[in-house]
Amino acid sequence: MARPAAAGSASEAAGVKSARRAIDLVEVFAAHPSWLSLSDLHVKTGFPRSSLHGLLRTLLDAGWLEADSSNTRYRLGARALICGTAYLDRDPAIRFATEALEELREQTGFTTHYARLVGNQVVYLETRESQRSTYLTSKIGRTLPAHATALGKALLAELTREEVAELFPDPLPALTENTLVSLEQLHEACATTRERGYAAEVEEGTPGIRCVAAVVPYRIPGTDAISCSMPIDQTTDAKARKTGELLTKVTADLAQRLRREGIR
Repeated sequence: MARPAAAGSASEAAGVKSARRAIDLVEVFAAHPSWLSLSDLHVKTGFPRSSLHGLLRTLLDAGWLEADSSNTRYRLGARALICGTAYLDRDPAIRFATEALEELREQTGFTTHYARLVGNQVVYLETRESQRSTYLTSKIGRTLPAHATALGKALLAELTREEVAELFPDPLPALTENTLVSLEQLHEACATTRERGYAAEVEEGTPGIRCVAAVVPYRIPGTDAISCSMPIDQTTDAKARKTGELLTKVTADLAQRLRREGIR
């Protein structure tokens, strides 16, 4: 009786390992916009080439990947988009958040974003672009390091110093010359955010852009936040401050509405 159990356990472990590798492979594709070859994937993952052949074939057959005309390079397929869209479609907060973004855009004239903290990244779930925007805006599904965005600082301010420290290396990676690069700087920014009621950054994540953001307090700790992106040549310190104060009201109203709807 012991031998079949051991064989079954080994088979189950191998299946779990293959599933983990398939997920890791999809995430590698998600992080790279260009086509990737088997050799590229071997270097990036360290997986044996024999395993990669099987994983690529399985993901291709399932529609998670597509191949180029030579069948030697790969990228994410339509199935990834379908599943990503399903995540948004099934999130009851998105509909209400979209309405808040549209109202905020009308009041400020700036591009507005709704994002969620996932690990040490913020994931953009919805965006409403300013009609006069000439800058690249964050696409839905895009991720950015939380420490380099106002959205991230608003959400990290919900955590303890210890929780924040567990999420990041020290020093922190820089996206621009203005990005905070030490944990102590990040802790100070979180403390300022808690005191002020909203987070702010100037060209820390994107050159030419300053942002303010506030958490949507319908969960404890908060997981979602809203931001306004402002071209630095179209705003002032006073205007940014006024927008941040408006954000705290908008996010508080949204949280109250979500709680009334029973959304947690």
